[in-house]
Amino acid sequence: MADISEIQTIEHDVVVIGAGGAGLRAAIECSERGKNTGLVCKSLLGKAHTVMAEGGMAAALANVDHRDHWKVHFRDTMRGGKFLNQWRMAELHAQQAPDRTNELEEWGAVFDRTPNGLISQRNFGGHRYPRLAHVGDRTGLEMIRTLQDYGIHQGFQVHMECTALNLLQDGGRIAGVLAYWRESGRFVIFKAKAVILATGGGGKAWRVTSNSWEYTGDGLAMAYLAGAELMDMEFVQFHPTGMVWPPSVRGTLVTEGVRGDGGVLLNKNNERFMFNYIPERFADETADSEQEANRWLEGDRSARRPPELLTRDVVARAIVAEVQAGRGSPHGGVFLDIASRRPAEFIKKKLPSMYHQFKELAEVDITSQPMEVGPTVHYFMGGIRVDAETQSSTLPGLFACGECAAGLHGANRLGGNSLSDLLVFGRLAGLGAADYVDKLKSMPQIDSDQASQGIKQATDVLNRQTGKNPYLIHEDLQEMMSKQVGIVRQEEDLKQALKELERIHKDVAEVKAHGASQYNPGWHEALDLRNLMIVAEATARACLERQESRGAHTRLDYPGERDEGVSFNVIVRKSERGMEVCREQRSAPPAELERIAHLSIEALEAEVDQEARNA
Repeated sequence: MADISEIQTIEHDVVVIGAGGAGLRAAIECSERGKNTGLVCKSLLGKAHTVMAEGGMAAALANVDHRDHWKVHFRDTMRGGKFLNQWRMAELHAQQAPDRTNELEEWGAVFDRTPNGLISQRNFGGHRYPRLAHVGDRTGLEMIRTLQDYGIHQGFQVHMECTALNLLQDGGRIAGVLAYWRESGRFVIFKAKAVILATGGGGKAWRVTSNSWEYTGDGLAMAYLAGAELMDMEFVQFHPTGMVWPPSVRGTLVTEGVRGDGGVLLNKNNERFMFNYIPERFADETADSEQEANRWLEGDRSARRPPELLTRDVVARAIVAEVQAGRGSPHGGVFLDIASRRPAEFIKKKLPSMYHQFKELAEVDITSQPMEVGPTVHYFMGGIRVDAETQSSTLPGLFACGECAAGLHGANRLGGNSLSDLLVFGRLAGLGAADYVDKLKSMPQIDSDQASQGIKQATDVLNRQTGKNPYLIHEDLQEMMSKQVGIVRQEEDLKQALKELERIHKDVAEVKAHGASQYNPGWHEALDLRNLMIVAEATARACLERQESRGAHTRLDYPGERDEGVSFNVIVRKSERGMEVCREQRSAPPAELERIAHLSIEALEAEVDQEARNA
């Protein structure tokens, strides 16, 4: 066992792991509440995956359409999530998103503007009104810039290029984190009264993904191993539009803003195929002709919205169906065309990142040519189970926010809800952690055996004489997950996935990283495998447990939604026997929220209008 007395130790009241939008907002809130706060990030500050969120942040500001209201936003979110969202989380998000967006502007965010100087908002899939506050197609980048510029003056300490390995506990409550510096390979212990996880999802368990290299499920795995519960892990969102060509950029995100600003999806026969895939539940809100869809984009709000702006699960499955029917593009996707719909200058102004991305990476000029796109693993709706009000997990002292927390998005996330999610629940996690620290009567103590065991497990990878190549194991896992736990699932494939995971797990147990711990990317890759394996197994087991098709979870052997499907969540927890999966019955929804969610859009618009008149 390692002697931890010689290990670098840093003490904070609260440690936030992850420096994306959620982590930064949580750290800001903790600092403003007077807590000694440390922010640990796997990469450099400013390189968080939040910068890849392009289209905008959803908030019912009603700047472009005066009829927008938090109730409509709430209704859209619940319907998009197939009513599996946590009701209170969806309510808090819809109510608080406008304040958080305006707050971001007060802190220095430079949003695009309407002609009368308000924050501009664009259309996005699943949203009734233009709701996404945006900065061209670089909104996530502007969010990170603003939070960093504001946050560095709040007094929290940033620990960059530092990877968290294990949560440390004292008597069943959080005591700190074991981590290591990526540059030197040296270990560090962060003593803390509370930990906030804001580490994102685990998309790197699949081969074709829009996620960056950091997305290896670190927070999910650490929480699971520490005894916290995971929830809704079967719901992995495949964004309908990722690049498909050239192979070097396959999966790179193509923002939904392209469709929000008028882009249409076409098959190889130049047919606008989405008119053939409108689900019955969205029929009353979706245009069934090109003429009506075009009127809507031109601002006629008596028209219904285009089918390209249906929820992401619907659009992704439609693209897969077209490809499987032999109507796909030359490289296995479909065409996304905005060139024939909007002038070149409009495209360059509204979608500058997309213009340069395709120009530089695919040698395609999107102002004159269509893009080839297809589904790519994009987002985890599931994650760590948290309390809506405080973002506390089932483990005392552990909090989670952003993509690594479950509940807000239900079975399918609406585009743009992720960025406002980061702000709303990042703040609430900071408040929750600060309140927890205030009530704590004694400082938790680090268990030296826990820390020593974690160090030994990490260094065993370096000390083996021979072993398996971590990069090849990762490729094996990605290939298996893409085939067996992809956009459509069935029992035979999922059971095969679990067998394959047993085989891969044996390889992970024998993984070898050559060289010393300094400057060793092979070692980093080997350590990430533990977390990727936990995420992969939790997802496969949850997919097997949910015997219906709902939102982003599609079972070929159980087509369609089941009435009982909305009555439970799939919970994953660690037990003495290994990974345990069970169904947990959901409590009855609040009557008023249930009424709002199930109102027709016409009735809700009339109600909101009457409220405005009375005010």
